[in-house]
Amino acid sequence: MNILICGASGFMGRAIAAALEARGHRVLRGVRSANANANPDFSASSGFSAHANSSPRPGEVPMDFTRDTAEAIWLPRLTGVDAVINAVGVLRDGPHTPMQAIHSAVPQALFNACARQGVRRVIHLSALGIASGDNPYARTKREAEAHLHALSAQGALQGVALQPSIVFGAGGAGSALFTALARWPVLALPPEAFSTRVQPVQLDELAQVVAALVEPAGALCGSLACVGPLGVPLADFIASLRQQRGQTPARVMRLPGALTRASARLGDAFPCTPWGTQALALLAQDNTADPLPFARLLGRPATAYSQLLTRPTTP
Repeated sequence: MNILICGASGFMGRAIAAALEARGHRVLRGVRSANANANPDFSASSGFSAHANSSPRPGEVPMDFTRDTAEAIWLPRLTGVDAVINAVGVLRDGPHTPMQAIHSAVPQALFNACARQGVRRVIHLSALGIASGDNPYARTKREAEAHLHALSAQGALQGVALQPSIVFGAGGAGSALFTALARWPVLALPPEAFSTRVQPVQLDELAQVVAALVEPAGALCGSLACVGPLGVPLADFIASLRQQRGQTPARVMRLPGALTRASARLGDAFPCTPWGTQALALLAQDNTADPLPFARLLGRPATAYSQLLTRPTTP
């Protein structure tokens, strides 16, 4: 199969591309380019892209998830494509990362183009815990999911929205943050970290499930929570990472609410860290779900949070 991955150079996109290629699929890598729309006749089936600052690379498709809100822009990119995976997402809303475009308007244009071009299988990486949040992250994620489900209900395509909890793996900003926090002997964490439960999922296992869903046997439509087998308060998850590293328990203190909010606003000013007001908003409610549907697609129980650093990945 020819499979287009939007966001193929990102944290989840890279792992998904590797899983698909291991199964023998041809992966077309959707990557951001300033010249994404310079050639309206560009066809994804050609497997080349013209980057603003580099020579064309085999298998890359230029696109801009901040601007490509027209269905017509996507149609030539889908020529010869059998399935599409959207793994584009941001945690910060700003001039260079507008969530309304990246999470909502552009995915909706992509889904419409898939329906029109006859690309039936569309897999969209969304997020768990966005059902009721009124922050921009949750709202825009919901909008894209709703549009995908509406097109599926009309029979225009076969869409599935994947809703992962914390995705843990090499190269992830969140994973790096939690691993770094686990090294500190003294910690001050937000009050929400002691009550809100998360259900971390291993990156490679998420990628394997995505690869399984792309193939004809993966007939699931609708939504799928992508979670590990056990939920845990975030503070306990960080403590577990420290234990897995063979270190003694850290001294953990509860950060006052006012300081938590101030630190989140401060985090907004530093794009290099995933901590900010959007991340704080996501901590407001549990991030857990039934692990059995994900485990069934994986073909075995997913890795528990207590083994993320010690259990080798099983293909």
